[in-house]
Amino acid sequence: MRAKTLPLLTGILLLTACSGGGGTPPSPAAAPTSSPGSATPGPTSSSPPPPPSSSSASPPSTSAVPPVGSGKVVVLDPGHNGGNAAHPGEINRKVPAGRGQTKPCNTTGTSTNAGYPEHAFTFAVAKEIGNALAAKGIKVVYTRQNDSGVGPCVDERARIGNDANADAVVSIHADGSTSPTAHGFHVAYSAPPLNAAQGEPSLKLARTMRDGIRDDGFATSTYIGSAGLSPRNDLGGLNLSTRPSVLVECGNMRNADEAGQMSSAAGRLRYAQAIAKAIEAYLAGS
Repeated sequence: MRAKTLPLLTGILLLTACSGGGGTPPSPAAAPTSSPGSATPGPTSSSPPPPPSSSSASPPSTSAVPPVGSGKVVVLDPGHNGGNAAHPGEINRKVPAGRGQTKPCNTTGTSTNAGYPEHAFTFAVAKEIGNALAAKGIKVVYTRQNDSGVGPCVDERARIGNDANADAVVSIHADGSTSPTAHGFHVAYSAPPLNAAQGEPSLKLARTMRDGIRDDGFATSTYIGSAGLSPRNDLGGLNLSTRPSVLVECGNMRNADEAGQMSSAAGRLRYAQAIAKAIEAYLAGS
């Protein structure tokens, strides 16, 4: 991520920092749950009903069908936090970041040129995603519960996903490229993989996420990764994960068009709906 942190903060890390910048990539919630719809009456008919069947078969079960996401767990990780900037000592503390690296606990994130902060964007989008998933019967766990705290550190964010035995971990971010023409989203995943979950499961999640967001009309990044995918070996949250995990950089907050979308409630809802549908698609096929 470019130009994302205050001068006193250094480093880029994942699940707490955005994915542009440092590191050389390897080669190429719950809103009201929808109530079951009322049964739609069939077409009326003047003909008498057929006589009762003489079959002794048991009548169909009237038990409720389990929600589509029954038993699935998704961890949502909204990047950064609103209190980070006021606590430099805490967020500059070095923590393990995988592959023998250490990095600062967290960063402040970036903002639009008008001052709308990434941490507020990621938290709002994550809550909308969580609402949509919970309505489908999916258990949602968040790495932070508000937008006024500090951290948690990158290693703790990864641990939350691991401890939850998550079927998918999705970190939400926005980039801060200094180029106003740079635009588009990309999906980062850990590569080369450090464990089985970082292999095909994470790659499948990344591809499904990319396809879903792109199919909803969002352009893939013009400046990071290739065709909307970005393999990374330097992002702590991904390196430390033992569950299928990706990080979504929704776009460039320094691009006027994307900043406008991210700053509006309608734009944030659109991002959230695209990501939620992609998560559902991945869960359905996993």
